[in-house]
Amino acid sequence: MANISIVSPGKNGQLINEYGERVVPPEAWSFLPAGDAGITRRVTAQGNYWRVQYKKGRKTISKGVWAPAHTIAMAQQELAAMRETESYQKKRASDIQRREKKQQLYTEEFLQAVISYLNFHAAYHSIAEQMARAITQHAIPVGSGTVARTQLIPLQERAAKAVIAWMRHQTTAYDKMKIARIKGERRAVRRELAQQSLRLLVPYRKGEPIAPGCPLRKAIQKQVKWNDHE
Repeated sequence: MANISIVSPGKNGQLINEYGERVVPPEAWSFLPAGDAGITRRVTAQGNYWRVQYKKGRKTISKGVWAPAHTIAMAQQELAAMRETESYQKKRASDIQRREKKQQLYTEEFLQAVISYLNFHAAYHSIAEQMARAITQHAIPVGSGTVARTQLIPLQERAAKAVIAWMRHQTTAYDKMKIARIKGERRAVRRELAQQSLRLLVPYRKGEPIAPGCPLRKAIQKQVKWNDHE
């Protein structure tokens, strides 16, 4: 009989069901931490498990599953044997190569989108490239959880949001701010800082002289060697 439940982690390793009640896994069950999707799929395919997950903002994060110990052991043994086969090794190598190529193409595509959004004057073109590379290096890694990894919004919008996010951390005191725990307050602070960031970009876009104390100039100096264009 299927025994599928969604539970949440509680205090001191406790598990809480959807009704807020403390529950205990059946005897002879073990916990399989999240991390190996292949094993997890084999275990959950048996239709007898509890998934442990929790909410973090809008995201649902899985910590793993509770399932019969023999089911987990069998899944681990089967997957280990499969991964030793020559056909699997070849497919694995091919998949890695394909993902790396895809990542390289997206990295370049995202970099160009950031440069396009910055839209710096020709006098500061090399500065735009330096800044774009710093932003891309931070935002693009797989699993980074940044806006650059989402497919839900267009590329240009991803690039714009990545620029503002990078500037928020690099050119403002956001990371040291004590923001009141009031609904909407953090969002309001971010909107205000985004406007500050947009104002910082204006002289670079117009080709105007950059003040030595410019926060953006200082941020870029931390990342790369500054080329003086004044």
